[in-house]
Amino acid sequence: MRVYLPSTLSDLAVILRARQIEPGTAYAVTPALREAYASGDQEELEYVALTQGARASLRLLAADPEALRRRVVLAADVDDSLVVITADADNPAQVAVTVPIATTRLVCAHADDAQAENDIQKAIQALPEADQGDDDAAFEVDQAEGHELGWYAAQELPDLV
Repeated sequence: MRVYLPSTLSDLAVILRARQIEPGTAYAVTPALREAYASGDQEELEYVALTQGARASLRLLAADPEALRRRVVLAADVDDSLVVITADADNPAQVAVTVPIATTRLVCAHADDAQAENDIQKAIQALPEADQGDDDAAFEVDQAEGHELGWYAAQELPDLV
């Protein structure tokens, strides 16, 4: 199963040094996601899971004021037995990875470029109000999500950090 793990550039540096990703929340194509997007093909569903990972990366950035304001989502291929589906109506792609993942399982990373940093910062500041249903704050978060994440092959990750 391909899982999308929210991260930050700071966290990615730690992951690369440790050569593993700690267990935690990730996003994947789940039965709930397939049901929510019945007409979507596999590529479209993986994009939705990636997007949910990017939204979770915003939350990691909000918790780390020192981190560079760029979303990072790591993609890894893991055995299905290492993943527990925790999806619900609000997060149909959510899963939990139950054991550390070796960095050798990383396929690629998706990350913002420097041009997104201003919009990412605005989105981080707007998250609490967006969570409360404020339409203007939700617009700020959506602006950040309008930035396409760049693709980096696994061997490029040391250069990314």
